[in-house]
Amino acid sequence: MTEAAEAYATQLSSVRRLSPATVRAYAADLRDLAAVAGDVEVTEVDLELLRDWLWRATERGDARTTIARRTASVRGFFAWALEAGLVETDPTVRLVAPKRGRALPHVATAGTLDDVLAAASARAADGDVIALRDAAVLELLYAAALRVAELCGADLDDLDRGRHTIRVVGKGSKERIVPYGAAAAHALDSYLTRARPALAARGAGSPALFLGARGGRLGTRAAYDIVSRALAPAVGADTIGPHALRHSAATHLLDGGADLRTVQELLGHASLGTTQIYTHVSAEKLTAAYRLAHPRA
Repeated sequence: MTEAAEAYATQLSSVRRLSPATVRAYAADLRDLAAVAGDVEVTEVDLELLRDWLWRATERGDARTTIARRTASVRGFFAWALEAGLVETDPTVRLVAPKRGRALPHVATAGTLDDVLAAASARAADGDVIALRDAAVLELLYAAALRVAELCGADLDDLDRGRHTIRVVGKGSKERIVPYGAAAAHALDSYLTRARPALAARGAGSPALFLGARGGRLGTRAAYDIVSRALAPAVGADTIGPHALRHSAATHLLDGGADLRTVQELLGHASLGTTQIYTHVSAEKLTAAYRLAHPRA
């Protein structure tokens, strides 16, 4: 098997022209398989042996991403071996790759966001139009748990200031009505009366709710920068995007007692499973508090 693995590594490098790092990783995976299998021919490697090999890696504590790469390594190897006539059947056909673990989202505490939003409001107090806009952007992203594309794509007519709701178009062109609270309403009112008219005068009459410095629709990159400047220092990050406010809003809603279905509808998730990741964040918070406070933790 070792000779076949070396030939496959050469094919990856010279024919498929994969990066040296990728070739080294795949070659290392196959060497490890050969070490576990012992002195066997490539035709003797079967599904049971492959499952045992992956199980050993799991027991060793290898990361899910490492195990997923190992699965990809042997699948590629045996596909090549089958094509080259070295084996008659591919033992990896029924080999199931473990699902990659979903990374938990970055969540700022409610206290941290209170400080960030208060600081944004203070910067806007002297009437600077950009500061007023930025304060409204931050408040609305957090209050309505919007995606950045939803915020930047919203038009002035999408806002119902009387009912404190905004109409947005999410993924899959699905439209939904999202409520926002009193703090966001105040920031929006200040922006719309004191800043947006001045920004609109610089442009060509864009219908967008949020305008850039030149009067056109605010872009997602600019919105990202607004959030990163305000939030990154507060959470000790080099950079952080608008999704952190969406993540934080969802988690704080669940912490405050909102049911999962309501949060799903607010976020515009097609699947409840996508929303459930925020319950994991809350569960981690609960576990940490338990370990700190319980005398027998």
